[in-house]
Amino acid sequence: MPKASLKPEDFIVPLNMNGLEGRMLRLPALEGNKREILFLFGQHSTIERWWGLALELNKLGAVTMPDLPGLGGMTPLYKIGQQPTFDNMADYLAAFVKLKFRNKKVTIFAMSQSFAIVTRMLQKYPELTKKVDILASVVGLVHKDDLKFSRHTIFIYKTASRILSRKWPARIFRYTALQPFVLKIVYHRTQYAREKFEEMSGDEFKRTMDMEVTLWHQNDIRTQFKHYLELFSLDLTGTRVDLPVLHVATKRDRYFNNVKVEEHMRRVYSDVEVFFSKAPNHAPTVIATASDAAPFIPHPLRRRIQGKMK
Repeated sequence: MPKASLKPEDFIVPLNMNGLEGRMLRLPALEGNKREILFLFGQHSTIERWWGLALELNKLGAVTMPDLPGLGGMTPLYKIGQQPTFDNMADYLAAFVKLKFRNKKVTIFAMSQSFAIVTRMLQKYPELTKKVDILASVVGLVHKDDLKFSRHTIFIYKTASRILSRKWPARIFRYTALQPFVLKIVYHRTQYAREKFEEMSGDEFKRTMDMEVTLWHQNDIRTQFKHYLELFSLDLTGTRVDLPVLHVATKRDRYFNNVKVEEHMRRVYSDVEVFFSKAPNHAPTVIATASDAAPFIPHPLRRRIQGKMK
């Protein structure tokens, strides 16, 4: 594992695929460990946000963490004439897996909405199930009813998402509401951001808010709101996937209903085993160190993966 003094930029390389440009983090495995781990972050993320989790996963094997189209700073699918639907994202991800893990087995950790994209990939390309030795969901979902939002909240979010997934409204939103000084005044007071900031002050508050500004600016606005629309109509329970899932849930998840998540995953996958994280909520904004990330890989899950490494 790299020394604590090293930074993510020391392990980031360019990623160019299908006319799209982004970045990819690649942490080599510890000596004697041949496991390949693919970590896919969710919405509103960058490689830097999940650096601490990459370090923690590196204890279990080599880590590959790529941007996805429109996420993390990568060119969005709009630029090559495609909509950023989960189907199209699944096609891109399948091409990535085939290219980067051509003759290797891979352990996949998929966060939040990326787990839905992975699920769609495995449904469309069932031959890839043979490449996956372990599939782990980190607060993932496969169905719209997994969301905890009220009907009123969903109506508001769907209406806003329909508008902001269009080119010009998204551009106007980007250069008005997402100006740094506006975000720093307003964002931490919004309903679902308030929980992140409620116990923060001083340097921690400033560091977290600076990261939020970066996340809003580095991710493509149209792609994000198109994905929100997809989530509000999501139902992947119609096609089975011949793999078990190791699912990490948080007891205070502000977005997902844990009971429904497990129920819907069982309709898709051959088995589901749930591990509860000690993380305080769905996902903090900044996960800078391995110790920050450790709650997202509960010890029972870690032992299961290490057991398969023998």
